Amino acid sequence: MKNYLPVLFALATALCWGLYGPILGKARVADTSPFKPYVAIGVAYLVIAILGGLVGMWYQGDSFQVGAGGRWGVVAGALGALGAFTLTLAMFSGGARIPHTVMPIVFGGAVTVTALYTLWSSGGTLRASPWLWVGIAGMLLSIVVITMNTPHAAPPPR
Repeated sequence: MKNYLPVLFALATALCWGLYGPILGKARVADTSPFKPYVAIGVAYLVIAILGGLVGMWYQGDSFQVGAGGRWGVVAGALGALGAFTLTLAMFSGGARIPHTVMPIVFGGAVTVTALYTLWSSGGTLRASPWLWVGIAGMLLSIVVITMNTPHAAPPPR
Protein backbone atom coordinates (compact mmCIF):
# COMPACT_ATOMS: atom_id res chain seq x y z
CA MET A 1 0.00 0.00 0.00
CA LYS A 2 2.87 2.38 0.76
CA ASN A 3 3.82 2.55 -2.94
CA TYR A 4 0.38 3.99 -3.70
CA LEU A 5 0.51 6.72 -1.03
CA PRO A 6 2.25 9.33 -3.23
CA VAL A 7 -0.31 8.75 -5.97
CA LEU A 8 -3.23 8.95 -3.53
CA PHE A 9 -1.87 12.17 -2.01
CA ALA A 10 -1.28 13.61 -5.50
CA LEU A 11 -4.87 12.76 -6.47
CA ALA A 12 -6.12 14.41 -3.27
CA THR A 13 -4.08 17.51 -4.15
CA ALA A 14 -5.50 17.54 -7.68
CA LEU A 15 -9.00 17.28 -6.24
CA CYS A 16 -8.46 20.13 -3.77
CA TRP A 17 -6.66 22.42 -6.19
CA GLY A 18 -9.05 21.57 -9.00
CA LEU A 19 -11.93 22.78 -6.83
CA TYR A 20 -9.94 25.81 -5.63
CA GLY A 21 -10.64 27.95 -8.71
CA PRO A 22 -14.38 27.29 -8.97
CA ILE A 23 -14.84 27.83 -5.22
CA LEU A 24 -12.81 31.03 -5.45
CA GLY A 25 -15.22 32.01 -8.23
CA LYS A 26 -18.07 31.57 -5.74
CA ALA A 27 -16.22 33.94 -3.40
CA ARG A 28 -16.33 36.49 -6.22
CA VAL A 29 -20.11 36.29 -6.30
CA ALA A 30 -20.43 36.45 -2.51
CA ASP A 31 -18.12 39.42 -1.97
CA THR A 32 -16.99 42.32 -4.15
CA SER A 33 -13.56 42.50 -2.55
CA PRO A 34 -10.92 40.06 -3.83
CA PHE A 35 -8.88 40.61 -0.71
CA LYS A 36 -11.34 39.45 1.96
CA PRO A 37 -11.43 35.90 0.53
CA TYR A 38 -7.64 36.05 0.05
CA VAL A 39 -7.13 36.87 3.74
CA ALA A 40 -9.44 33.99 4.61
CA ILE A 41 -7.39 31.74 2.31
CA GLY A 42 -4.27 32.84 4.19
CA VAL A 43 -5.83 32.01 7.55
CA ALA A 44 -6.80 28.56 6.27
CA TYR A 45 -3.28 27.98 4.89
CA LEU A 46 -1.72 29.12 8.16
CA VAL A 47 -3.87 26.96 10.40
CA ILE A 48 -3.65 23.85 8.24
CA ALA A 49 0.08 24.27 7.57
CA ILE A 50 0.99 24.80 11.21
CA LEU A 51 -1.25 22.08 12.64
CA GLY A 52 -0.46 19.62 9.85
CA GLY A 53 3.25 20.36 10.10
CA LEU A 54 3.32 19.96 13.87
CA VAL A 55 1.39 16.67 13.71
CA GLY A 56 3.72 15.43 10.97
CA MET A 57 6.81 16.46 12.93
CA TRP A 58 5.49 14.76 16.05
CA TYR A 59 4.68 11.59 14.09
CA GLN A 60 8.18 11.54 12.55
CA GLY A 61 9.88 12.37 15.84
CA ASP A 62 11.48 15.49 14.29
CA SER A 63 13.19 18.23 16.23
CA PHE A 64 11.92 21.79 16.05
CA GLN A 65 15.22 23.25 14.84
CA VAL A 66 14.95 25.08 11.52
CA GLY A 67 17.70 24.39 9.00
CA ALA A 68 18.07 24.74 5.26
CA GLY A 69 14.86 22.77 4.69
CA GLY A 70 12.92 25.32 6.72
CA ARG A 71 14.48 28.20 4.81
CA TRP A 72 13.61 26.58 1.46
CA GLY A 73 10.15 25.99 2.91
CA VAL A 74 9.76 29.75 3.39
CA VAL A 75 10.68 30.28 -0.28
CA ALA A 76 8.23 27.57 -1.36
CA GLY A 77 5.54 29.04 0.89
CA ALA A 78 6.12 32.51 -0.55
CA LEU A 79 5.78 31.11 -4.07
CA GLY A 80 2.60 29.29 -3.09
CA ALA A 81 1.16 32.43 -1.47
CA LEU A 82 2.09 34.54 -4.50
CA GLY A 83 0.45 31.95 -6.74
CA ALA A 84 -2.71 32.04 -4.62
CA PHE A 85 -2.63 35.85 -4.76
CA THR A 86 -2.25 36.00 -8.53
CA LEU A 87 -4.94 33.34 -8.95
CA THR A 88 -7.20 35.44 -6.72
CA LEU A 89 -6.48 38.44 -8.95
CA ALA A 90 -7.17 36.35 -12.06
CA MET A 91 -10.50 35.17 -10.70
CA PHE A 92 -11.59 38.62 -9.49
CA SER A 93 -10.59 40.38 -12.71
CA GLY A 94 -13.00 38.30 -14.78
CA GLY A 95 -11.76 34.74 -14.33
CA ALA A 96 -14.63 33.81 -12.02
CA ARG A 97 -16.82 33.76 -15.12
CA ILE A 98 -14.36 31.42 -16.86
CA PRO A 99 -12.75 29.12 -14.25
CA HIS A 100 -12.80 26.38 -16.90
CA THR A 101 -10.23 28.51 -18.77
CA VAL A 102 -8.18 29.86 -15.87
CA MET A 103 -7.59 26.59 -14.03
CA PRO A 104 -6.25 24.54 -16.98
CA ILE A 105 -3.84 27.38 -17.76
CA VAL A 106 -2.69 27.42 -14.12
CA PHE A 107 -2.16 23.69 -13.83
CA GLY A 108 -0.91 23.03 -17.35
CA GLY A 109 1.44 25.97 -16.98
CA ALA A 110 2.63 24.74 -13.58
CA VAL A 111 3.55 21.33 -14.99
CA THR A 112 5.49 22.99 -17.80
CA VAL A 113 7.31 25.36 -15.44
CA THR A 114 8.27 22.40 -13.22
CA ALA A 115 9.71 20.48 -16.18
CA LEU A 116 11.63 23.47 -17.54
CA TYR A 117 12.94 24.45 -14.10
CA THR A 118 14.16 20.88 -13.56
CA LEU A 119 16.08 21.05 -16.84
CA TRP A 120 17.50 24.50 -16.09
CA SER A 121 18.47 23.75 -12.47
CA SER A 122 20.38 20.62 -13.49
CA GLY A 123 23.09 22.86 -14.93
CA GLY A 124 22.95 21.09 -18.25
CA THR A 125 23.40 17.60 -16.79
CA LEU A 126 19.89 16.55 -17.82
CA ARG A 127 18.80 16.24 -21.43
CA ALA A 128 15.17 16.59 -22.44
CA SER A 129 13.58 13.83 -24.42
CA PRO A 130 11.74 15.01 -27.52
CA TRP A 131 8.67 13.60 -25.79
CA LEU A 132 8.88 16.44 -23.25
CA TRP A 133 8.25 18.95 -26.03
CA VAL A 134 5.47 16.75 -27.43
CA GLY A 135 3.95 16.68 -23.94
CA ILE A 136 4.15 20.47 -23.58
CA ALA A 137 2.48 20.92 -26.97
CA GLY A 138 -0.14 18.34 -25.98
CA MET A 139 -0.77 20.16 -22.73
CA LEU A 140 -1.30 23.43 -24.62
CA LEU A 141 -3.72 21.67 -26.95
CA SER A 142 -5.47 20.15 -23.93
CA ILE A 143 -5.97 23.60 -22.41
CA VAL A 144 -7.67 24.73 -25.61
CA VAL A 145 -9.81 21.59 -25.89
CA ILE A 146 -10.82 21.68 -22.21
CA THR A 147 -11.60 25.40 -22.35
CA MET A 148 -13.72 25.08 -25.47
CA ASN A 149 -15.66 22.03 -24.29
CA THR A 150 -16.24 22.43 -20.56
CA PRO A 151 -19.94 22.92 -19.91
CA HIS A 152 -20.60 25.89 -17.70
CA ALA A 153 -23.56 27.65 -16.23
CA ALA A 154 -24.67 31.14 -17.09
CA PRO A 155 -22.66 33.91 -15.42
CA PRO A 156 -23.83 34.65 -11.87
CA PRO A 157 -26.02 37.71 -11.32
CA ARG A 158 -24.25 40.82 -10.16
